[in-house]
Amino acid sequence: MEWVERLNESMAYIEEHLADEMDYRQLARIACCSTYHFQRMFTYMAGMTLSEYIRRRKMSLAAVDLQGGARVIDVAQKFGYSSPTAFNRAFQGVHGIVPSAVKEEGVSVRSYPKIAFSIAVKGAEEMNYRIETKEAFCIVGISAPLERELEKNFEVVPAMWEKAASDGTIEKLAGMMNAQPMGLLGVSVCGDEEEWRYLIAVASEKACDEFEKYTVPAATWAIFSGEGTNQSIQALEQRIVTEWLPSSGYEYGNAPDIEVYLNPDPQNAKFEVWMPVVKKCDAEDK
Repeated sequence: MEWVERLNESMAYIEEHLADEMDYRQLARIACCSTYHFQRMFTYMAGMTLSEYIRRRKMSLAAVDLQGGARVIDVAQKFGYSSPTAFNRAFQGVHGIVPSAVKEEGVSVRSYPKIAFSIAVKGAEEMNYRIETKEAFCIVGISAPLERELEKNFEVVPAMWEKAASDGTIEKLAGMMNAQPMGLLGVSVCGDEEEWRYLIAVASEKACDEFEKYTVPAATWAIFSGEGTNQSIQALEQRIVTEWLPSSGYEYGNAPDIEVYLNPDPQNAKFEVWMPVVKKCDAEDK
C-alpha cells in the first residue's frame, strides 16, 4: 500500500472517531510509523498540527449540531469536552463566537473540511542527500521531557537551546566532542515504547558524570545538508517530508531524528538533517 494512501486511511480513521478520545498510536499504526513521526509528517504536509486539525474538525461538526437545535452541553459531551467552559473556549477559538450564538439566524461559522493528501509534483530546487548505514554511537548532553502531543513542545526546545547557550553548556559540550558526527546535535528521542525527550548533545567517547549519556541505535540514515539561518533547517525538514519522502522508496525507520549543526553561527548556519529510514519493501516485511 502506498504511503499517501495510508495517510488518507488515517484521515478516515479520524473522521470515524471524532466523538471519541483520539488514539494517536492507532493513527500512526495505520500510517506505518511512530506517533512522533506521524505528527511531524502531518504538520509539515497540512500546515497545522494534528491536534489543531482534530479540534477544527470537531468544532465544524459541533456547529452543524448546534444549528440543528442540539443543546450546548450535549454537543460538548459528544465531542469529548468534560466541561462547557472548555468546549466554549475551543469553539470560540475556531469560530470566533460562543456556541449559543450559532442558533441566531444569519450568524456565520467556519467549516474546515476533511483533509485528503495527494502527491504534488515539485522538485524545482535540488536536494542534496546521502544514504549511510551506521553502527550505534554514544552522545552526551542535556535533555528535557517532551509531551506526546507535539503542539505542546513548541516552546520547550527553543527555550532549552537559549538556556544552554547562556549558561555555558554548549561551550562545555563542544569541548567534549571527539566522534562523528562532528557537530552540535539536536536529538529527538520519541519512540512509541519510550519516554519522549529532546537532547542537546555531542558525539563523544569521553567519560563525564556532568552530562547525560545516550546511545543512538544502529540505523540507516538519509542525511540532507543545508545552510542559511537556523530557521532554514525547518524549511529543509518540511521539504524532506513533503517532497523527498513520498517518492523516495524509503519510509521512516525506528530511530531518533537528529539535527547536526556544523557551524554555530545562527545567521550563517551549516547543518545536516539525519532522518532514520528503511526501504519500503523492508518496512512492509516487518
